Amino acid sequence: MEKLNTDAIRAEYIEVEPNVQLHITDAGEGRAVVMIHGWPLSDEMYEYQYNDLINAGFRAVGITLRGFGKSDKPYGVYNYDKHASDIKMVLSKLKINDAVLVGFSMGGSIAIRYMSIYNGDHISKLVLCGAAAPIWTQREDFPYNLPKSAVDDLIKLNNSDRPKLLSNFAKIFSATETSLNEGIGAWLNGIGLSASSYATAQCLVALRDTDLRPDMKKIAIPTLIIHGKRDKICSFDLAEQMKSGIQNSQLVAFENSGHSMFLEETVKFNKELLNFI
Repeated sequence: MEKLNTDAIRAEYIEVEPNVQLHITDAGEGRAVVMIHGWPLSDEMYEYQYNDLINAGFRAVGITLRGFGKSDKPYGVYNYDKHASDIKMVLSKLKINDAVLVGFSMGGSIAIRYMSIYNGDHISKLVLCGAAAPIWTQREDFPYNLPKSAVDDLIKLNNSDRPKLLSNFAKIFSATETSLNEGIGAWLNGIGLSASSYATAQCLVALRDTDLRPDMKKIAIPTLIIHGKRDKICSFDLAEQMKSGIQNSQLVAFENSGHSMFLEETVKFNKELLNFI
């Protein structure tokens, strides 16, 4: 019998600390494109990006953050620093270098924090898609997006009726309530339900309280900012703030999309991503 080449079998789970494993999608060959999902989804949200990346000669690496999807869901810290540390561990264990880091929504915020803490280690290009940055909530000197009280209400709803929270979130996820078909909506809802209630709430706290303006100043690599003009979750104002705060960045507006431009305008999204990388 032919001996099985175990080196060719890629791990679906990577241990980032004792008793904590993250689910990984790892497919294709070539330069790595590392994908970080948004709240409250998982690496599965990039299903309609993976095939195009692989067919274009890239290695698609999706990381599901702790607390979400098929990753472990321990009690503990769920701030951006912890998620960034987990990403660093995955990239180190997979020996990935010269990668493109792609972050959507909260994943974009975490990508910015990763670049700041680790000085862009392993990464040579950055893509921020509908990112919840530089701050997701309003401040005296930052009049954009949501008031903190709105996020407090989301946390309360998570703790009393999480399915309703996801249903409400779905209604504003795209440009209109009918931008995505029922099948796609049900698929996304299933991914959201697979998250831990605790992680869902703790990540809302991180989204509410974290100010990434100092972090953005540390980013020097080429950065693509992709953002829907009709985004109701991370307003287009945020994209303009990122553009002004990150040197060597370019902004591409998706005129017909809300927050879910990767599903609403998939062909354009994948084309812009491939052109940049």
